[in-house]
Amino acid sequence: MSNETAVEELPRAIARARYVRATPMKVRRVVELIKGRSADEALNVLRYAPQSASEPVAKVLASAMANAENNLDLDPETLWVSAAYVDEGPTLKRFRPRAQGRAYRIRKRTSHITVEVESRPKPEPKKAAKGRKPSAKRSAS
Repeated sequence: MSNETAVEELPRAIARARYVRATPMKVRRVVELIKGRSADEALNVLRYAPQSASEPVAKVLASAMANAENNLDLDPETLWVSAAYVDEGPTLKRFRPRAQGRAYRIRKRTSHITVEVESRPKPEPKKAAKGRKPSAKRSAS
């Protein structure tokens, strides 16, 4: 007999953007902003983030939300960013001519962006505790 507990897997949708012309280091800064947030809130954060990498990350997030809604019939209001990560893609190598016949290498880095969204059940609204209502302070007349 094993003591394994059955963990219910939440439905999730994945979207990827590959060969994005942005350095992985800069894209990771943006991806850290949206991890663990609700999908709508994450889109709003990306909309106002000043980094240029926020545009491709927002597109991948919107694509993951559309995949969840259209392919898995999930409610868009229950979606949360469960995982988001950036892998390094191939580097384009270019040369910049320098003085006295030298050439410096320029590395144009690319990224693979992956965003996973999962549908979490909506939390039940909290009910007010039964009992007396707090009374207003009485002023002396």
